[in-house]
Amino acid sequence: MFHYYLTYKPFNTLCQFTPEGPGDQTLADLGFDFPPDVYPVGRLDKDSEGLLLLSNDNALKTRYLDPKSKTPKTYWAQLEGEVTRDALAALCAGVTLSDKGKSWRTLPARAARIDEPQLPARNPPIRFRKEIPTSWIELTIVEGKNRQVRRMTAAVGFPTLRLVRAAIGPLRLNGLRPSEVRSIPRPPLA
Repeated sequence: MFHYYLTYKPFNTLCQFTPEGPGDQTLADLGFDFPPDVYPVGRLDKDSEGLLLLSNDNALKTRYLDPKSKTPKTYWAQLEGEVTRDALAALCAGVTLSDKGKSWRTLPARAARIDEPQLPARNPPIRFRKEIPTSWIELTIVEGKNRQVRRMTAAVGFPTLRLVRAAIGPLRLNGLRPSEVRSIPRPPLA
């Protein structure tokens, strides 16, 4: 029997069931009794939060994670500074990133400035500096390289302070609260 769950992965929680060290919070700490063969479909960094799909349906996992499927992932990012049109245009066109001596250009994305989304307070809150404003963007990418959104915003001069995944393909955060888990029917293939 296949199982499908959506959860809001909280900030400072590993996207796995086993801690890496003492005091690590994991998906096991969400207080939900997942079947033993259910795992996350994709990852969110410990310092990112938001929508996470978990399932034991390997065909669905493969479809959502296969780079050829170009499953869109939408993020809300709070940036340090007032994001500019030029920075948004650069994100849309794709930016050059490098890692371990290799450089690549991100695929075109959708990026737009948004009003601050209605989100639960983060614990701990982001650092606040009175003299440096922040702005929010919605960024949709079809890749999923390590820390890609954070690296993209930094590359255009606006470091990410808070990162929330709002959607994966057709699945949306839709009022989920941190640590909340919902059982859902099989999602459509992205």
